[in-house]
Amino acid sequence: MRYPFAPRARGRPDGRPLLWIMANHATPRQRAKTDLPTTTRPRQPERKTARCVANSYLQKPSYGNFPCALRASLPRTGAVVMIRILILAGILILGTAGRATSDEEPAPLRATANGQGIEVREGKQPILFYQRTSKSQEGKFERAHYVHPLYDLDGNVLTEDFPADHPHHRGIFWAWHQVWLGDRKLGDPWLASDFSWQVHAVETTLPNPDLLQLRCFVTWTSPQAVDALGARLPLVRETTTIRIHRAESQQRNIDFRIKLQALQANIQIGGSEDAKGYGGFSPRIRLPAGLRFRGETGLVEPQRTAVQGGAWMDIVGHFSDPVRLSGLAILCHPANPGFPQGWILRSSGSMQNAVYPGRHPVPLSLQSPLMLSYRLVLHRGEPEPSVLARWQQDFASPPAASP
Repeated sequence: MRYPFAPRARGRPDGRPLLWIMANHATPRQRAKTDLPTTTRPRQPERKTARCVANSYLQKPSYGNFPCALRASLPRTGAVVMIRILILAGILILGTAGRATSDEEPAPLRATANGQGIEVREGKQPILFYQRTSKSQEGKFERAHYVHPLYDLDGNVLTEDFPADHPHHRGIFWAWHQVWLGDRKLGDPWLASDFSWQVHAVETTLPNPDLLQLRCFVTWTSPQAVDALGARLPLVRETTTIRIHRAESQQRNIDFRIKLQALQANIQIGGSEDAKGYGGFSPRIRLPAGLRFRGETGLVEPQRTAVQGGAWMDIVGHFSDPVRLSGLAILCHPANPGFPQGWILRSSGSMQNAVYPGRHPVPLSLQSPLMLSYRLVLHRGEPEPSVLARWQQDFASPPAASP
C-alpha cells in the first residue's frame, strides 16, 4: 500500500514512505510513539547500493552494514592490494636473483691427462699436476710418481722440481734412502739413483662433486735386482690415492694415502742412515724469508736433526704476497705407525719431512700393506691453533683406508 501523502525516499525505488523507513529503523521507544505497526520484513541491504556508492567518498562507512562497508572500502583496499602486489613482486624478483646466485653450479673438478701425467683443475683454476712418466735433468735424477706443480689458492706455484741446491727433490714426494732385499741395498730412491717407479695405471674418479680422486698403481724396481734372465724383479707394489677436495673460502685439503706391500721376501725400507734419519713424505716448497713453523706444541725452531711438533706442522709466510700471509699445513693421521712422527724442518734450501721410519729400516709385509696417510691444507692467513686442532680432528675422524 502506498500513502499518497508520503514522499518517496531519495534513492528508494520501492516507494516505501519515509515514516515506514523510520519505523523499521527506530528504537522500540521510538516505535511506541509512532503508532505504526512494526514489521518483521528482512532488510534488503542491496537496495542501498546507490546511497552507499554515492556517499562512500564522503563519509566513513558503517561496518554494521556490510555491503556499504565493503563498497566504501574498495578504493582503499585496492590501493593496499596494489602496494602488496608490488612488494611481493619485488621480493620474488630478489628471491629469484638470489636463488640464481646461490644455486649457480660450482666450477667442476676436472682431471686431464697428457703425455706426461694428469692435471687437476677446479674450473679454470689449476690445482696440481701428477707426474706419471719418468722425468730427468740431462739424464740424471730420473724420477716419476710425484706431484709438481702444486698451486696455492691464488694459482701461484708452491712446489719446486730439480732445485739447484738438491736437484733430486721433486714437488710433493715420498721416498727413502734405504730399500733392502735381504742383505742387499738397492739403489737410492731418495736420490733418484738406480731406482724406478713404473706407474701401470691411474684411476680417476669423482666420489662426489666436491672430491676428485687419483688412484695410482705403481711397482718399484731397481737395475740391481734382476732375475736369471736379467729382467728386473718387482720389489714393492704401491697403491697411492690422492684425494683433491674442492676449495673452501680460505683453504683446500689434499690427501695422500700410501700403501706399500712387498712383492719379494725380506724387503725393508728406511730413512737416511745418519742421525737425521730423514725419509718418507716430503713437500719441497718455495721458502720465502721469515717463515714460521707451528706444531701442535706451538712455535718450532728447525734443528739439524728431527724435532718434535706433534700431529701437524703449519708453515706460514709470505709465499705469494708481500703483505698477506698464507701457508701449508701438513697433518699426520693417527693410524700411521710411529705416530706422532718427528719432523725434519728447513727454513731455506730444502724440503720438509714427516720422518718415518727413521734411520733404522722396517720390513714390508707380503700380506698386509704398510699404510701412511697425510693431508696437506693450503690456506690463507695464519690459522689459530684451535683451527689447526679442528683440521686435525676432521682428518682423523674418517677411516684412513682408501676405498
